[in-house]
Amino acid sequence: MHEINSRQIKILEIIKAQKQTSFGFIFGELENDYSERTIKRDLTELAKEGYLSTAGGGRSLEYEITFSGRLFLPVDVDLYSRTDLDSRVGVCEKYELMIWEDWPQNLFSAKELDLFAKATARYKERSEGQSADTYKRELERFVIEMSWKSSQIEGNTYTLLDTELLLKEGIVSPSNTEDETQMILNHKAAFDFVLANQAVFKSGITVALIDEVHKLLMKDLLDDFGIRKSLVGITGSRYQPLDNQHQLKEALDNFVSAVGGIDDVFSQALTCLVGISYIQPFVDGNKRTARLMANGILLASGLAPLSYRDVDERAYRAKLLVFYEQLSLVSMKELLISQYNFSAEHYTGLNKGK
Repeated sequence: MHEINSRQIKILEIIKAQKQTSFGFIFGELENDYSERTIKRDLTELAKEGYLSTAGGGRSLEYEITFSGRLFLPVDVDLYSRTDLDSRVGVCEKYELMIWEDWPQNLFSAKELDLFAKATARYKERSEGQSADTYKRELERFVIEMSWKSSQIEGNTYTLLDTELLLKEGIVSPSNTEDETQMILNHKAAFDFVLANQAVFKSGITVALIDEVHKLLMKDLLDDFGIRKSLVGITGSRYQPLDNQHQLKEALDNFVSAVGGIDDVFSQALTCLVGISYIQPFVDGNKRTARLMANGILLASGLAPLSYRDVDERAYRAKLLVFYEQLSLVSMKELLISQYNFSAEHYTGLNKGK
């Protein structure tokens, strides 16, 4: 992907707000800060990179932001999430039907990929020569922390200490509900499956694989498995996912094809993380499934999986909200980069499988 600068971000924001507008309007908004030549050069570059489309010609030439333009345009997550539901502007309330046909293959810049490469090198260097006992302890620690935080993102009130007692010693927390206990146990079972099936993930994700991971995560928490037949809503969001099972199946098929067409593993993982959450193919457990599927992709390529241990659960949901409503991927990209760096520094050798 092409990295856009702060000036180009301003240009994209102006065009996005107007939906479609002329050079004259754009320059009128920025002429106190930049020259006409600079703005024209930026517009040409943004159009060339696929962030803008044009209509008309000559004096009637107008610019419109494209899907890729929205995808890579930053949004202030904190400000957006604090904005009243009905006061948010530019909201994409309906599912974007062409999202997977238009989905870019490369979601990260060369600079970002270099950050991943350096983090991976550190992770592999620290993992080299790891003993079986160390592997067992590291795996146990990761599973505890991932199960705790992923469940916390879903509203589970288990503490990290109680999660450790449950998964290591089978001691159930008396202050938590049966469903909360089951959610923690299901995370471990799902990760065990993902770890044991790295070869399956390496060969490419499928709808059946997504469904299997979802079933493990939602065991004894859900009666209605498979692609949902009813409408679901997202609390605090104006985005409305598809409500038709036929369309949901088609969306999931298109999503799987899009992931399969991506060569970069980190772009695959990010696509899984946001894609399954966005489609909402199941009655419940979509975000959990997305996180485990993304980890499966990372593990299968010898990379560090994500525990999300130091993620603020409210911030996580706010970043997803921005993607749902604005189709801006930037904050979720930043989350994946920061969490991969965290995992590469805090865990070792989690890719051996079983």
